[in-house]
Amino acid sequence: MTSTGRAWDLGYAAGWQLIRLLPERPAVRLFDAAADRASRRGGHRQLRLNLSRVLGTTPDRVPAGLVRASLRSYARYWREAFRLPRMDPARLADTIEDSATGLEHIRDAIDRGTGAVLALPHSGNWDLAGIWVVERIGQPTVVAERLAPESLFRRFVRFREGLGFEIIPRTGDATPPFPTLIDRLHRGRVVGLLGERDLSGTGVPVTFFGEPARMPSGPARLAIDTGAPLLPVRCWFTPTGWGFHIDAPLDTGGGIGRTTQYLADRFAAGIAAHPADWHMFQPLWTADLHGTPNSAV
Repeated sequence: MTSTGRAWDLGYAAGWQLIRLLPERPAVRLFDAAADRASRRGGHRQLRLNLSRVLGTTPDRVPAGLVRASLRSYARYWREAFRLPRMDPARLADTIEDSATGLEHIRDAIDRGTGAVLALPHSGNWDLAGIWVVERIGQPTVVAERLAPESLFRRFVRFREGLGFEIIPRTGDATPPFPTLIDRLHRGRVVGLLGERDLSGTGVPVTFFGEPARMPSGPARLAIDTGAPLLPVRCWFTPTGWGFHIDAPLDTGGGIGRTTQYLADRFAAGIAAHPADWHMFQPLWTADLHGTPNSAV
């Protein structure tokens, strides 16, 4: 393990051990202050570039207030992640039930026995969407990117398994994830996939906010191969809670390419409605990927 990798691992370990013990108000002030410091330094270059596509402007014209709100939103995600293990999942599910719309699409799929493919962008707090599924539907199966170092990846696996998720690594196991996901859908279960970032480099070409990009084929392939509905999910933050919306099933009759474009369009609509809550700090569009390191933040 490199010294940098060990530092990341220890930092996240400290977060889960210490931040969850802080009272809510001091924790909010601490994370907001860190986000504001990053904003005063100009924010994150790739975040500003990504937001410029959402707004249809140039990076230098992205409002400083939006960059600050985006960094605060990202900080809120991590603050909540560190504190989730001590929160009451039943109460969280009740809160989500009261505010979410479109939940009937998931219930209809489960009642028909087809299972459901939930596809989400990196917006809001998607872990909470999973907690609702655990409490109201049953254990969801999600795919996790293998992080470095391995100890950090295992820490995230334990965190999400502790929330009630089944975790399938995207890479590194003897069995690829796709057959396992097919099996879970055939059993009538829910599969959740973060779906707007192509990590393989072989994704489906789409137009996203008017520019070429690639997105993973997995959500469309799973829905087409199993007959399970493909349900786009929107997650965002509200001042006092969370917003969630599950769209109606996408039409998959046009094949993987057209279905993935439909999904990209649904993602774009959700992100445009709540741009500050889209936590995308990596290059996504084709123009940004040429000669740009695709590093995690």
